[in-house]
Amino acid sequence: MTYLAVALGGALGAVLRWALGDAVPDGGGFPWTTFAVNVSGSLLLAVLPALAAVRRRHVLAAGLGPGLLGGYTTLSAYSEQTRTLLAAGDAATALLYLVGTLGACLVAVAAVSLVVPRAAGDEFAAEGGDE
Repeated sequence: MTYLAVALGGALGAVLRWALGDAVPDGGGFPWTTFAVNVSGSLLLAVLPALAAVRRRHVLAAGLGPGLLGGYTTLSAYSEQTRTLLAAGDAATALLYLVGTLGACLVAVAAVSLVVPRAAGDEFAAEGGDE
């Protein structure tokens, strides 16, 4: 059942990411859509342990975490877009995108950790929700 939840969540997340990219294409320059997807996905992943339903149901945690949000966020597009910017001779934008995405994702997760009670994260980890 867990594998099915991850597969269905992953398919849904990938379709959502594709739809956002189709609705708001990056165009030239800074890849804003992928940036927004990765930052929002990091934030949402950090919120999961605060949700009691997710902490109590391993299948839901797997379906939403590695499934939905794993399919939604994208390291491969992030890497390829950075390579494309470098290949186009735009090293400054590539570096800004590379470091900026990582920094913004870390800030999003840190911001959630300031709001979400530590006990929720500890309970989530103790129950195996972060595996």
